[in-house]
Amino acid sequence: MAKAKKHPRKYLKPLDWAWKWFARYWHMGWWHKTVTVAVLFVTLCIGTMYGIAVWYQHEQKGKPTVLGVSFIADYATYLGLDAHTTYQAILNDLHVKHLRLVSYWSDIEPTQGTYNFTELDYEMAQAEAHGAQVTLAIGLRQPRYPECHAPSWVNTSKPENTWTPQLNSFMQTVVNRYKNSPALQSYQLENEFFNTFGACNNFDRTRLNNELAMVKKLDPKHPVIITRSDNYAGFSLRKPLPDEIGISVYRRVWNTALIHRYFQYPFPSWYYAFLAGSQQLLTGKASVLHELQTEPWPPNGQDILHTSLAEQNKTFDAERLKTTVNFAKQTGLKQIDMWGAEYWYYRMTVEHDPSVWNTAKTIFK
Repeated sequence: MAKAKKHPRKYLKPLDWAWKWFARYWHMGWWHKTVTVAVLFVTLCIGTMYGIAVWYQHEQKGKPTVLGVSFIADYATYLGLDAHTTYQAILNDLHVKHLRLVSYWSDIEPTQGTYNFTELDYEMAQAEAHGAQVTLAIGLRQPRYPECHAPSWVNTSKPENTWTPQLNSFMQTVVNRYKNSPALQSYQLENEFFNTFGACNNFDRTRLNNELAMVKKLDPKHPVIITRSDNYAGFSLRKPLPDEIGISVYRRVWNTALIHRYFQYPFPSWYYAFLAGSQQLLTGKASVLHELQTEPWPPNGQDILHTSLAEQNKTFDAERLKTTVNFAKQTGLKQIDMWGAEYWYYRMTVEHDPSVWNTAKTIFK
């Protein structure tokens, strides 16, 4: 006996019901339509973002991940450490092969026309000796507070034309000194230029554009990175467009603006893949993770030297170092520079807690 054919209409009943429900809901009033359109719009946006993120992660799959750290001798000294001992430990004990180094104007040209490259020469020479690659921060605004590192003989609150010639001369001297170093991989120009945090007075886009053109003319061989200012969505679509875009990732901080307590950013790892993927699709520019939070964020702007280890652990410890690095790898970004290596060494030698340093050793192994 032949089997009875199943009527295809049977499988359409759930769709019929959904369509009728939607039609009734749509005609209930204007606010129902508003909610419906809003929900559909948000769903479409999130779906598009996620789709771009997945594409980017797939595009990056198989490429090697380069883990590095920022190193700032001034910060090591501030923590009560010997800067050279700290730097050597990063190179010899952690075996770090990528470094983000700084060229503070205030340190190198403390008196107009008189340069002191002793510290940066040492850092670059050691990077060369250890086979490490360097991203060199250049310009007025560079990592760590007060962000803009002008020497005492320069007043950047005055009209721009009174001090930019001196800044340009300084930058030219730095680029010409290191552009032939085998350790130099790239430049980072004006760290988070449009971020108003810090003791900075000038955020002129034209100046940034002119500086980029100057650096590319002096050294066309090495790529230039310009960094975004925070965790939130945004893309570099106007000039100056660098060779690469820097993205920072901070996950747990103290919020001083509204809630006055610790705050965990809710963004998943694919969100940063969306930022990098969108930047690549819109401009063809690659992205790097130039600053990954791997040190504590003390409450209320408190000095780290006066913050207890228990309080530090509320935003950062060995376990959070491990999970944060795993989170960063999941973004698909392949160059990841961690923020706070000097602190890791301070925590081990001054706070007598080697847990973070030992975890870092396993990460860089």
